[in-house]
Amino acid sequence: MDTTIAYETEDERWAAVQARDAAADGHFVYAVRTTGVYCRPGSTARCPKRENVEFFDSAEEAEAAGYRPSRRIHDGEAGAAAERAALAARACRLIEASETPPSLEDLAAEIGMSPFHFHRLFKAETGLTPKAYSSAHRARRLREELNASKASVTDAIYGAGFNSSSRFYEASGQLLGMPARDYRAGGAGAVIRFAVGQCSLGAILVAQSQRGICAILLGDDPDALVRDLQDQLPKAEFIGGDSEFEQLVAEVVGFIEAPSIGLRLPLDVQGTAFQERVWRVLREIPPGTTATYSEIAARIGSPKAVRAVARACATNHIAVAVPCHRVVRRDGNLAGYRWGVDRKRELLNREAQETVL
Repeated sequence: MDTTIAYETEDERWAAVQARDAAADGHFVYAVRTTGVYCRPGSTARCPKRENVEFFDSAEEAEAAGYRPSRRIHDGEAGAAAERAALAARACRLIEASETPPSLEDLAAEIGMSPFHFHRLFKAETGLTPKAYSSAHRARRLREELNASKASVTDAIYGAGFNSSSRFYEASGQLLGMPARDYRAGGAGAVIRFAVGQCSLGAILVAQSQRGICAILLGDDPDALVRDLQDQLPKAEFIGGDSEFEQLVAEVVGFIEAPSIGLRLPLDVQGTAFQERVWRVLREIPPGTTATYSEIAARIGSPKAVRAVARACATNHIAVAVPCHRVVRRDGNLAGYRWGVDRKRELLNREAQETVL
């Protein structure tokens, strides 16, 4: 039976204020008409009279209604944010130290929270669910083992935390996009279909693995794009696109020309846990809008990792579908773009025009 409080009714919210329920923080704020300030439900401020209280879903709504934050909001938010970050970091270390992926219930118990609230906190702070973070961490460990270890693939599998080879092979396609031996051999055995064409932004290369689109590259020199693709997996088998693949390329080109139509093709996005967190947030930025590097860092729960976010954008190899072109500097100016600032400017102008239309 689910006993989670949703804090949707005024009675539930008033009960939370009376109990100074910190679990309600983030669900709503309450404002006091006689003082003109608003507070978090878990605030230690003196409890006001019910007739003087009104509720808002967010601090922004309270401020729009003319209320100002209480001093405890400023002091408490910094402390609460630090506590949330510390809890999420502790959970990450628990996941990384576990031989096998811990269950949500076990993690929540270690942190001292209910599974529901822990899951929500972890995703808000890291941008990933605990399960997704665990999978990304295991994938990174496996890549490190395969790249660095001189031992057998079997040793690398156990070194990455798999307690049986059968469990690994069930998940290897999702973790690596290809068999482990092929990955270690620089993509030997992997089949990558690709084609080079032209679009309004110049040369374009589209590549597809067994799992989906693994590269959309833009540039001036088609040969350089092919070399870039081959450098990623030097021993993979590359096959030029046939007429069927040309139709897929045409769909990608159509998406490049009009990003607002979306791309209805599966993507094969492979990166570190941090990169995948950044790329996932990038895909949530709507066409016609932008976000700053610092805003992206905050959204993934790592507000100080602005430079790391910029590096993740620079290493993205699926142009436009993973829209790193929508990330700008704090002053609104365009920063570097893997495929050239002029292309970034053109993409943003194009999306802005589509939004207006």
